[in-house]
Amino acid sequence: MNIKEEFGIRPGEKAVELPAQPDAGVYFIGRIHTPWRARKDCPKNARGSDAVCTVALDPRFADGLKDVGSCSHLVLLYWMDKAPRNLVLQSPAHYGTQRGTFALRSPARPNPIAMSVVKLLGIEGPTLKVVGLDCLDGTPLLDIKPYFASVDSAPEATVGWHRDSK
Repeated sequence: MNIKEEFGIRPGEKAVELPAQPDAGVYFIGRIHTPWRARKDCPKNARGSDAVCTVALDPRFADGLKDVGSCSHLVLLYWMDKAPRNLVLQSPAHYGTQRGTFALRSPARPNPIAMSVVKLLGIEGPTLKVVGLDCLDGTPLLDIKPYFASVDSAPEATVGWHRDSK
């Protein structure tokens, strides 16, 4: 299935023409393996599943995992490579209200970078076992960072439109 079929434009959504070329390049440092093969099967958010997923780091970056095993949780940044990149207004099916792309966590965005805080279950060589992902099988991995509850958590944070829609 191609991107247009999987991520068709919904009523109320708006797409824009993208620049002719990107401003920067990235290195995919590995791939994420999950049970989900289609968008409709993915959890709505990373906390929506307790599925054990595998992060297969490219072996050339394996030394970068030194001391990662001491972390209970990690931040994974990944590239939602199947998502459209030209939507600026979206109408998520589960909300039914038009929102700006930057007010959503949808994978459809100019730079489809996603992040999840995952629980680290174990490391074997360049492979991590984690819980807390919401991406398709084979999703490219951009980065791994330690999660620091002392500085990464903001319990007072709000998203007004989300709070008001309940």
